[in-house]
Amino acid sequence: MELGLMVEPQVGGTYDRLRQLAQWTEANGLDAFARSDHYLDMDRSDHATDALTTLAGLARDTSSVQLMPMVSPVTFHHPSRLAKTAATIYEMSGSRFALGVGTGWMESEHEAFGLELPNLGERFSRLYETLAYLRAAFRSGDGFVGRHYRLDSIEVHPQAATMPIIVGGSGPKKTPTIVGQFADEYNMFATDATALGARLDVMRGAAAGAGRDPDAIKISFASPVIAAADEASYRALIEKRSAGTDRSPEEYIEMIDERNFVHGTPDVAAEVMRRVADIGVDRLYLQRYCHLDDVDTGLLEAILSEYREG
Repeated sequence: MELGLMVEPQVGGTYDRLRQLAQWTEANGLDAFARSDHYLDMDRSDHATDALTTLAGLARDTSSVQLMPMVSPVTFHHPSRLAKTAATIYEMSGSRFALGVGTGWMESEHEAFGLELPNLGERFSRLYETLAYLRAAFRSGDGFVGRHYRLDSIEVHPQAATMPIIVGGSGPKKTPTIVGQFADEYNMFATDATALGARLDVMRGAAAGAGRDPDAIKISFASPVIAAADEASYRALIEKRSAGTDRSPEEYIEMIDERNFVHGTPDVAAEVMRRVADIGVDRLYLQRYCHLDDVDTGLLEAILSEYREG
């Protein structure tokens, strides 16, 4: 199973710290470095850098790791900007950039920045058309005319015909259907094997219907890392996190274990990662939702060491 690190710079953190984490990812042999594309952390404003701009910087500040936004909302970006920006970063990175696209969802950031947040049905319509636009731009040159967007029959340069497209989302029907039609990678928040299987059935049916090979679509999880170096510290972490829920610490552990979150001491976390691989996940992003300065690379190194030794 491939591994990546995903961070959430909207919680706070400078480009220099983002670069350090991307370079740490590369130096520790991970396959991918992903960052979110948000302007705010829910309703709180912090030092939140722009996703595509910083990924362009990382394209020059790294040399081997794959880079991607996870994922860029169609409500932020017209497909023409996505096409041009993504193709440029793809060229700058030496073909190491993958474009993640999603519907967008956070109402507070749209309201704060004066961005339209249409209803979910229209957002899925815009996502579908964005992906069709990108395919026309890079892979067919046939042009595209839809309800929301239009592209003439031209080749878009720089060319990026082999740039992977990632579609992210956890819905049971619409997202896996769009993945099957367009995506090279299907990313979702970590979940249980039953939910994963149901989504993959929908995705495979849609891919076959579109004349695509379902087995060629990479399956990836983004999993929160709820871990600590020793059992006492892990227990304290669980008690803190469960305090804001209606679950006891034991019930909270049961819930995150069922959903395949990477949790526990490093040896236990590594076992969860192996289980994720066993249920058919091709790539696992270790997700750190915290200020970039608080990403504990020492703990991540301990987990990776246990995983690789197993």
